[in-house]
Amino acid sequence: MSDAATACATDETLMERHAAAVRRVRLGSRAGLVALGLVLLYLVYAWFAFDIPHLIRTAEPQRAVLLATDSVAHKVHVTKSLRNPGFEVAVEGERTATYEHLPDWVRADAAGEDVFVDLGEGHTVTIDGQTLTLTTPESGPITVTATDDGVRIAYSGEKPDWVREGYNVQTDTLVKFDARPTIDRRVQVTRSKMEIHRFFLGWEHFFFPFGSQLHGKSVGELVDLAFSAPRLDPDQSNLALMAETIWTNREWQHRAVAIALLETVLMAVLGTLTAALVALPLAFAAARTFNRIGPVRFALRRLFDFLRGIDMLIWSLIFIRAFGLGPLTGALAIAFTDTGTLGKLFSEALENIDKKQIEGVQATGANRWQRYRFGVIPQILPVFVSQGLYYLESNMRSATVIGALGAGGIGLMLVETMRTSRDWENTLYIIILTILLVVSMDALSSWLRRRLILGR
Repeated sequence: MSDAATACATDETLMERHAAAVRRVRLGSRAGLVALGLVLLYLVYAWFAFDIPHLIRTAEPQRAVLLATDSVAHKVHVTKSLRNPGFEVAVEGERTATYEHLPDWVRADAAGEDVFVDLGEGHTVTIDGQTLTLTTPESGPITVTATDDGVRIAYSGEKPDWVREGYNVQTDTLVKFDARPTIDRRVQVTRSKMEIHRFFLGWEHFFFPFGSQLHGKSVGELVDLAFSAPRLDPDQSNLALMAETIWTNREWQHRAVAIALLETVLMAVLGTLTAALVALPLAFAAARTFNRIGPVRFALRRLFDFLRGIDMLIWSLIFIRAFGLGPLTGALAIAFTDTGTLGKLFSEALENIDKKQIEGVQATGANRWQRYRFGVIPQILPVFVSQGLYYLESNMRSATVIGALGAGGIGLMLVETMRTSRDWENTLYIIILTILLVVSMDALSSWLRRRLILGR
């Protein structure tokens, strides 16, 4: 073939390749556009299927801010009853935290008819019989009078946007005055009572209850008291009294929280350990390398699929129904789910081991069990340990969720504090402890992994 013919054939080949490349690029571009269109179509569908516009309209960001504030602060109520003569100042959410002596920002006569409350930063409230006057730096005084039918409000100017009025739709009368000039101040008036709220940053009575003789003492006073006489309780030292008072705090329930954390840890450890010990021998029987009986392998693999195919929460509900509430149901739910998952992982690791190491052990005259011990176990031990520790970390979080369903532990306490909607500081306390528990378990598992696998 002449050089001209060869060059012509080469040019035709290059042109064909170029055309094919262009077609592939165009096809890829079209496929990308189609995929992008499908994604956008799905997002539009999800927008309406999940009714996102309604969620946006009904969202209450101010309530979210209020709950966040309630998580890091405590609220003191100043309450005057209008039906039965009564006036008190108390910490919200605590059964016995009623002030016998008024705080310095509250002044009142013995009958509670003449009351002055300083809410700070120029916000004040004055109560004179059935009439309450709210004064703020931004607006003039607002006078609210409780009547037999509801309330009567007199503004010195325009109604502020932080004031809400409640109406009885049947009688068309004003029945409630609710003012929140700032996120940490609130005033409410109805025909039956007047209530003033003031937030203070910090968790009140976290260590010592309101009625304790240790309440209100400074750190220096507590240190001096811990190592000095006389004893506040003749039966024990002051240091022991402090520890017992903190441990038995009825409002923060430190002892109950510690026991619940221990239950959660035991639930996760027992469930994961049971799953690992059961999954390992089943994995040998499910691995093609060690079991030539096909039906047995098939049955075991389907068993693994069944156990891990049912979510841990579903197993928990089943066991709660069968055995009742308690940590055992959570441990069983974790064990059943992780047996399927770990069994699959272990069997796949066994099928990928190096047979030469087994043959080397066999050449020494080792029997079957010795071949497993010295030829197989050392190869799968890193997988066994790393996967077991990973699922132990994950199950710490899962045990909290399972506990919320009724299995006990810290999850159940977390749900109980959230149901009240008044103890969000306790909720944050439990959440922080749960996070610290997970972080501690992560650090511990990392250390064990280094020690057992890397030898350092």
